[in-house]
Amino acid sequence: MNGVRDLVPIVIGTLERRGADFATAEDAVQDALIEAFRTWPENEPRDMKGWLITVAWRKFLDRVRAESSRATREEQAFALSTEPRTTSADDTVDLYFLCAHPDLSPASAVALTLRAVGGLTTRQIAEAYLVPEATMAQRISRAKRTLSGRRLNRPGTVSDVLRVLYLVFNEGYSGDVDLAAEAIRLTRVLAASIDHPEVSGLLALMLIHHARREARFTADGGLITLVEQDRSLWDTDLIAEGIVMLQAALAREDLGEFQVQAAIAALHADAQRVEDTDWPQIVEWYDELLKLCDSPIAALNRAVAIGEADGPVAGLAELRRLDDGLPRYFAVEAHLRERSGEFEAAAKLYAKAAGKANNLAEREHLIRQAARMNAR
Repeated sequence: MNGVRDLVPIVIGTLERRGADFATAEDAVQDALIEAFRTWPENEPRDMKGWLITVAWRKFLDRVRAESSRATREEQAFALSTEPRTTSADDTVDLYFLCAHPDLSPASAVALTLRAVGGLTTRQIAEAYLVPEATMAQRISRAKRTLSGRRLNRPGTVSDVLRVLYLVFNEGYSGDVDLAAEAIRLTRVLAASIDHPEVSGLLALMLIHHARREARFTADGGLITLVEQDRSLWDTDLIAEGIVMLQAALAREDLGEFQVQAAIAALHADAQRVEDTDWPQIVEWYDELLKLCDSPIAALNRAVAIGEADGPVAGLAELRRLDDGLPRYFAVEAHLRERSGEFEAAAKLYAKAAGKANNLAEREHLIRQAARMNAR
């Protein structure tokens, strides 16, 4: 049913042009999707888009009728429905921008994007984010109230949209929804509709990261770092697609942070062995990234790259210039201390980093690293 979900933004845009407000249009389309999932397996229509528009419009009118005191509004809606209208690919793009509205919190923007653009149900989104369905429903309702009365008029920016999509991608997999794959699908749709080098840069970054997915975890869910990964498990077709896309974006000479991040990922992916990694060039790309965005995490990763390119002493010198309250600061220091042969200090730092880890897989990995240092 992925093809059906591609139609969701177009159907919402059609209802809006017929006079529906965004919130009610989105609810009506969700109702139509539920009916589609229930009836299509046995009786799939020839014209999926036409069927969804017809049923969603009927659901919208049902909602209008339920507000019995608003007979005038219902008559206006019926009149609008008789006017010739066409759907536009721009509806999809406009909806991406609306759902990334700057007035929305990142969590609300992500949830609304998955509902209105991705066509996922509230239950699916809640399961993916490991929260109760009622909590997710409230989050989506608040987001729609924030956007109440707004039309599809692209109030956000390309950067806003891309950050929302990257947030979705980084959630990975949970429940019955593969959010990384969903983020790639949504970014492909956006890339087909808007010609922008940063859209291509983000899609390239996602593809290269996703290509390493099978090598990232052990059979029991343990984390495998990039250095330890079996590179024969990487999807070379996805890597190749991402690199070709990145090269085309870079050729336009309109550099952005996602293009730079994709270039760094491509250098890692291009190395057949970890020893072949071009660390000096990675440092140069981190320099470019820090010119584009003042990111403490990028500065932390740059310290790691310098430690690999110029040695652990140089990496530690760069690290000392940063705030030790940064996420993974002590994990990075532990790695650099290990590289310099300070195993006792590294063990203590790995243990300290484990206590500050945000997820179980990372915490267990750091504990194992501490144990390995203590054994040495």
